[in-house]
Amino acid sequence: MKDGWARQQAARFLRVSTIGPRLRVVQRIEFTGLYPWQWTPAEGEAFIAELRGGSSPVLMSTARGYEVIITLFMEYLLDRRYGWVEECLSRFGDTPRAVFHEGNSVLHTVEYEGDPRRRPLTYDEVQALFDAADARPQRIRGQGRKGALTALRDAAVLKTVYAFGTRRTESSRVDLVDLRRNRKAPRFGGYGSMMVRFGKSSKGAPPKRRTVLLVPEMDWVVDVLDDYITQVRPQLSPGAHPALWVSERVGRLSPRSINEAFVAARQDAGLDESLDLCCLRHSYITHLTEFGYPARFVQEQVGHSHAATTAIYMSVSNEYRTALLEASMRKRLGEDWDVVS
Repeated sequence: MKDGWARQQAARFLRVSTIGPRLRVVQRIEFTGLYPWQWTPAEGEAFIAELRGGSSPVLMSTARGYEVIITLFMEYLLDRRYGWVEECLSRFGDTPRAVFHEGNSVLHTVEYEGDPRRRPLTYDEVQALFDAADARPQRIRGQGRKGALTALRDAAVLKTVYAFGTRRTESSRVDLVDLRRNRKAPRFGGYGSMMVRFGKSSKGAPPKRRTVLLVPEMDWVVDVLDDYITQVRPQLSPGAHPALWVSERVGRLSPRSINEAFVAARQDAGLDESLDLCCLRHSYITHLTEFGYPARFVQEQVGHSHAATTAIYMSVSNEYRTALLEASMRKRLGEDWDVVS
C-alpha cells in the first residue's frame, strides 16, 4: 500500500523530500499495531491525542498537516481504481475507511496559525539589526579571530534579503547573473532588478520565477551590493562559481547559514528572540505598503499567488493607518475637515 501510494505521488512529480516525510507519518500511526484497513477514527484520534501530550505538544498547524497526510493516504486506499477495497475485502473481510472527518479533525478557521510573536520589524529595529551586523567584522578583527570577511558578507546578505523581500532559499540560490539592469531605472546600474529563479513552488510544480524590481526607497542596497561584489566576494576566491553569496569553502551559501547570520545580528542588537529571518520579508511587505505601493505590485514583488497571503504578512503601523484615515476624511469633508480637526 505504501509503495503504491509513493508511486502515485511520484507520478505527480512530487519531490522525494515531500513523499518521504508523508510515508513516515503513515508509519507513525502504525503504533496502534493495526493494519491500515483496520484503522478507525478512534486510532486517528488516539494518534493526535498522543502528539498533544508530553513536554513538547505538537502545534495545531502540525497536527492538521498530519491529519491531511493520513487522509490523503486513506483516499488513495479507498480509490476503486487501485483495487485495495476489493483486495482487503477478499483477504480479510474488512475494508479501509476514512479516519479523520469534520467531527474529529482540526478546523482551519483562520488564515494564519503561526507564532503570533512573529512580526515585521519596525524601521528602528531594522536599523539596529543592520548596525549590529556592520559592527561584527570590526569586533571579530579586534578579538584576533577569523571570520571578519564572512561577517562582511553576512551583513550584505541580510540587507539584500530585506531590500528585495526574498525568502532564505531564494536568496541562497541567486546567482550573479540574476542581478540585472532596469531600463526604467538606470540610476540603479546593474542592480535594478533581481531574477528569482527558485521561488517557492506548489506541490508537484517546478519552482516559480519572478523578477523583483528594486524600489527607490531601497536604493541604498546598490552601494551594499557593489561593495560586496567588487571588494568582499573576490577575497573569498570564488573562482568561476556562479553564486552571488559564496561560502569560505567556495560553495553556495546555504539557507541555514543565512539564518545563522540573522540570529547573530539579532542577538548583538538585543532584539526579541522570537524574530527570525522571515520577519525581514514581513517587514519588506509592510514597509512597501506604507511607502504607498499598490497591493498588486507588492504581491507580485514577493511572489504570492493570492492577495490574502500577502495580507497575512502585512502589519502596517498606526501612523500609516491614521494617515490613510486623514486622507480619506479630507477627501470626503474637504474644507470642513480643518474645522472638525
